[in-house]
Amino acid sequence: MNKIILTIGVASQLLVSPAKQDGTEVYYSAQLIHAMDNIEHMKEWVGQDIENGRINEEIAESYYETLDETYLFIKDFYEKNCH
Repeated sequence: MNKIILTIGVASQLLVSPAKQDGTEVYYSAQLIHAMDNIEHMKEWVGQDIENGRINEEIAESYYETLDETYLFIKDFYEKNCH
């Protein structure tokens, strides 16, 4: 749970905190891709937690929805601003 909150917090900071280089804002596209990869890993961990009985499917579904939504926000931002 803490990993999910931490990753979402870091990802949201990447979306609103561009680096400045010579007065030009630069978004770190590699970091956004890494954040999306982290979300995919977290979804795998949620699946493992279900299998191991650590969380029930109702809670897992909430996690999946939040992770999917966050992934799509990052992906949309990446596609619009980093290509």
